[in-house]
Amino acid sequence: MAMSDRPDLAAMLFPFVRELMAMERPILEANGLTMWGYSILITLGREPVRTQAALAEMIGADKTRIIADLDTLQEVGMITRDVDPDDRRVRLVAITAKGRRARDRAQAAIQREEERILAPLPAADRRTFLRVAQSLAGLVRPDPPA
Repeated sequence: MAMSDRPDLAAMLFPFVRELMAMERPILEANGLTMWGYSILITLGREPVRTQAALAEMIGADKTRIIADLDTLQEVGMITRDVDPDDRRVRLVAITAKGRRARDRAQAAIQREEERILAPLPAADRRTFLRVAQSLAGLVRPDPPA
């Protein structure tokens, strides 16, 4: 079987993703967030209340890995963690108004930068790329942020 002239997907996408993550870091820091914290707030924004275990699974993290991030987000008032009235061993996690504002500011700034990065592509190619990226994101379990 002949080798393909096309590079592997990881070889094509990794440099791009690395640049995206480098672009995001200062934006997140300016909003008091880490990559993990941002992932938590984005996920909590999809549904109002999640257990810590379900949240960890949704972002592709070990549930013990995100405890420090949850502690930090709670300390600064971006999330709440309350005991589940049905099971006192479980904590219910919810985003606060402050967390929504930080998430929304960070996401708006990140997406402005993404538009700038994608600007050299023709508009139709940008739309196609974003549609395909969204489809691919639904096919795989998300990797934890670095």
